[in-house]
Amino acid sequence: MSAIDDLLSAARQRLADAPRERIGELQEGRRLLGIPRAPRIVDRGSAWHLGVLLLTDDAVLATGDIVRSRAEVRRGFAAESQRRRAELAAAAHRGGIPEGETVHIGWHPLDLASLGGGTVPLAVRDGEAMVRWSAQGGYRPLERYLDERIDLLVHPPERA
Repeated sequence: MSAIDDLLSAARQRLADAPRERIGELQEGRRLLGIPRAPRIVDRGSAWHLGVLLLTDDAVLATGDIVRSRAEVRRGFAAESQRRRAELAAAAHRGGIPEGETVHIGWHPLDLASLGGGTVPLAVRDGEAMVRWSAQGGYRPLERYLDERIDLLVHPPERA
């Protein structure tokens, strides 16, 4: 797996001055004097967001959900999914994430030593590191994927 480690190490060097995003963990509220407290998202560091991957200083993670922190406001929702996203945004705010900042939750670390031909989102096929960028999409070479994603992060399109 040293080829993958080399690719990721080179990516980290290229991203040294690029912006990072927070990664967090949803913690269910504990009880205080028998009263349940609201859940919160606790800051667990930062990572470069590269599509389906989050790259930290020492690990690579598969993305989960992305939430923008905002204060809790009582409002009506047409869909349960909207209500859930608003609850997560409020949990991020309760966890100390500044309002308007994005945080990644539901991510999981990828074990580079156990990658196989069908692992998602990273895989090793015919000795080459590959990434699957969507559930319906096929695998593509990790090196090209990282080049594109790093270029987008370092040089975002105008008005992006």
